[in-house]
Amino acid sequence: MANIVWHTKFQILLDLTMDDLDHPELPDLWETIYRTDRYYGQRRVPMHQRDLQCGGICRDAGVEAWMHLRLRANGRREAVHERREDEARHTVPMSDEHKAYQERILRAAEEGGFHSDSEVRTRVGRSWIQTDTLVEGADGRRIGWEVQLSSASSDGLRGVRARAAKAAKNGITPAWHTDRADYAQRHDTHWTRSNSLPAYVIAKTGDLRVISGFRKLDFWRCDVHAVHPCPHGVRRCGKAHATPTPKDVLFDDLVRQTAAGTIVPIQFRTDTKPHRFWVTNADQERYNDLLDDATQLPPSQGRQHRSSKSQPQPAYLPPRPLRYYADTVDTVNRPRSCAALAAALPTHGARH
Repeated sequence: MANIVWHTKFQILLDLTMDDLDHPELPDLWETIYRTDRYYGQRRVPMHQRDLQCGGICRDAGVEAWMHLRLRANGRREAVHERREDEARHTVPMSDEHKAYQERILRAAEEGGFHSDSEVRTRVGRSWIQTDTLVEGADGRRIGWEVQLSSASSDGLRGVRARAAKAAKNGITPAWHTDRADYAQRHDTHWTRSNSLPAYVIAKTGDLRVISGFRKLDFWRCDVHAVHPCPHGVRRCGKAHATPTPKDVLFDDLVRQTAAGTIVPIQFRTDTKPHRFWVTNADQERYNDLLDDATQLPPSQGRQHRSSKSQPQPAYLPPRPLRYYADTVDTVNRPRSCAALAAALPTHGARH
């Protein structure tokens, strides 16, 4: 695909990134050219007769690369090459670091007993899904690793959400890895991040640590004894919550455990937006139970509400303190009526 198109009949360059195609003197230029190209396509007119050529890299290289136009559902305009070799001319050469990550994923998967391959094209209907490195895991699980590093072009992250959704829809779990903090902070897919390292360090056998994208879930009850603040912004709601805590993991272990299914992707819900990261399968199951209210954390046994054995009890309280939990009340000691409460109070020192 390209953004600059040469119109052989009009002898002008068209910039698809601009609303007026960089020709404000020609109103409705896009509508005219797009409708004409669609008309040619419906009547199976050959590409070389549609008047559209690549006006960027191919033209600069002296190559006549014929194209057709496409309009995405989100309104994005695209020009598609007729031949794959012309399309490949626009691909940024793979960096040594990118190649080193591919080799490391292949080696880690093989050491774990899983088959894997690089630059895999998977047929999906009339189109394709191309994956940097595809790992065939246990129970038919497929992990599609995509590596985006500091050397990636400014357009390297366009369409991440759509690519990840397309892969997931067709049975491939997307796993995107980077060495850039701004990439790792995105929430369009499940990102992991390692430090920026040279290719020879990435390729060699040794610890390669993932410093972002893997979490441990802390499960706790929202009562007066909780350490974390209530995520709903209230004082204490008495419900069970989960709080994600960053945790490092080795990259090789991540590759193998995602293939085995012991580390899985999760979408963690907050009041503002969903967060996507990786957790253990045990944490995922417990989190799903929490969302479904199928299980609740048991209240702490023997805890008393705002009381301590070391603190003296006022004389006007019953002999044993009332105990209230987040969702239960001590019905054994609770007075049943006002008369019962009066009977429970001490009789000495009556006050008028």
